Amino acid sequence: MADKNNGNKTLIDGLNTDLAHEYAAVITYRTYASAVTGAFRQELRAFFANEIPDELTHAQLLADKITALGGQPTVKAADVQFTDDPKRMLENALADEVATIERYVERRRQAEDAGEVGLAVDLDDVIADETKHRDELRLMLMRWK
Repeated sequence: MADKNNGNKTLIDGLNTDLAHEYAAVITYRTYASAVTGAFRQELRAFFANEIPDELTHAQLLADKITALGGQPTVKAADVQFTDDPKRMLENALADEVATIERYVERRRQAEDAGEVGLAVDLDDVIADETKHRDELRLMLMRWK
């Protein structure tokens, strides 16, 4: 039982890290949507604002699972990088998405190792969402002059 509890603690700690980053993503996207200026303001504002519901859904999944595993969901967001440069906003968001995918792939492995097969499947969906976000950011940056 000690191994199972240790595995759950590692998983809970990792899920809390992920939750802090989802909170940060909501703050980042809301702030960027409001602060973006320039020629692409309307497109970027809509893009950033439209990402928020997905990040909140991910946060809900994580907080619920942390609680179900006997943990306490974090109430703190990871650090947020502010910029008022539209291209830098996209670059920051892309770097965050890439790091998020890496964390979720690791968390999926931890979930399987802990026997949390349902969570592993849920994380597959989250990884797919985050990959779509990453790809859209890459495409937007390709078009940037």
